[in-house]
Amino acid sequence: MFIGEYIHTVDNKKRLAIPMKFRKELGQKTVITRGLDNCLFLYPVKEWEALAEKLGKLPVGQSDARGFSRMMLAGAMDVELDSLGRILIPDYLKQYASLGKKVVIAGLYNRLEIWNEEKWQEYKTKTLETVEKMGEKLGELGV
Repeated sequence: MFIGEYIHTVDNKKRLAIPMKFRKELGQKTVITRGLDNCLFLYPVKEWEALAEKLGKLPVGQSDARGFSRMMLAGAMDVELDSLGRILIPDYLKQYASLGKKVVIAGLYNRLEIWNEEKWQEYKTKTLETVEKMGEKLGELGV
């Protein structure tokens, strides 16, 4: 299970070190793709395969289903952790998420999210303002 948030640096060669505590569960090979809210999602292969199978079964006759599948599947790239636990972030994903030098790696149960540090802080500030209302709604759903 992935939890916690960490600030890391993208080096000049577009490599990002994954926090040590996530490496074993993530595995040597992983999948990175466009995420929601202009971040990147990083999945262990097993989790990615389960998600990709669900996306592949969405009805192609529905515009929203096609668009979401395209964003996630066409945006995906296989990446490997090097001997120092770093991944190479493709240019198109780095641009999509507006990644600069400093990024936040956030653990979200079955995936990691990679955020531009400033956007992460803005998102957290905005979300904290409504977290109680969110909690109430989730409580109604049994969470």
